[in-house]
Amino acid sequence: MIHRDEQEWVALLRTPLNNDSICFVSTSQAGGVAAFVGMTRAERNNQGQDLLALDYDAYSEMAFEQMKRLSAEARTRWPILKLALLHRLGRVGLGEASVSIAVSTPHRADAFEACRWLIDTLKAQVPIWKKEIWDDGSETWVHPPPNPDPRNDG
Repeated sequence: MIHRDEQEWVALLRTPLNNDSICFVSTSQAGGVAAFVGMTRAERNNQGQDLLALDYDAYSEMAFEQMKRLSAEARTRWPILKLALLHRLGRVGLGEASVSIAVSTPHRADAFEACRWLIDTLKAQVPIWKKEIWDDGSETWVHPPPNPDPRNDG
């Protein structure tokens, strides 16, 4: 699912994410561009298994509409020139991106704040679910906390 025009790119994709979101939001009117890329990191669980990948699933229609609403709300809070909000679905291997957010604004502080608000709010509100795939074949669904601490990137 993709919405893309000259100022906004919102998408749920089953293909790898790259740095296109940063290029998309770049504009000569921007004094600041902020980006966040969420990656699958190598880790070991308490039982000693190594993480192989993450599987993302979603109620796609609802998630996509909520992502578009987040984009619209961010535009009411900050003077956003261009915005990209992309999330991957399906299997995401170690070192691969699962989410890519980029924002351009006239001043850097607004770009930082908008980007941070977008990732924190997306994780808290958008129906995208994450399952950990371990090297012993086991799987664990990850449940986000009701009020995520922005310092916790899990």
